[in-house]
Amino acid sequence: MTLALEPSAQDLLFLDAHTAHTFSDEPVSEEQIRAVYELVKYAPTAFNQCPLRITLVRSPEARSRLVKHMSEGNRPKTSTAPLTAVLSVDLEFHERLPELLPHAPTLKDTFFAEADKREAAGTFNATLQAGYFILGVRAAGLAAGPMSGFDRHGVDKEFFGDGKQKSLLVINIGRPGEEAYKPRLPRLPYDDAVTTV
Repeated sequence: MTLALEPSAQDLLFLDAHTAHTFSDEPVSEEQIRAVYELVKYAPTAFNQCPLRITLVRSPEARSRLVKHMSEGNRPKTSTAPLTAVLSVDLEFHERLPELLPHAPTLKDTFFAEADKREAAGTFNATLQAGYFILGVRAAGLAAGPMSGFDRHGVDKEFFGDGKQKSLLVINIGRPGEEAYKPRLPRLPYDDAVTTV
């Protein structure tokens, strides 16, 4: 076998997995999301910086605050999903580096001293972590509906008013509902995407 991952796991994580557009009303528990996080926290990040932050939107009040910033086509599914998560980058992730990278305690004051460089590094690495988070949701047997169609400035002001985080992605999470999936679109074939030098 070419891959170490069993075919059923390949199906769950990749081949049968789609972006979900509708969800059942079955709730998503705190335990499920905790299990997802405990799995995906090992995603690689440069200097072990771990800049991703996850804001779980559970209450009706918080949901209405989020929905008003979603693009029109994303409002109905965000209103009805059992759980929605706002994934963001912590712009002050460097403050935690001494505990995450104890052998390089001064890194936060040297390499990450400049705010622009820190934001660029944090955004890139938090985006890597976001991809793993989607796989973790799938590994839990749940469907993920990641969306970039929202007003980032509005969400940031609404949920991160202190300016210490910036939103990257909004993800609806739950069991798929009726007609949850659109037909799969084509992907580039290997020979068009991979070059050997």
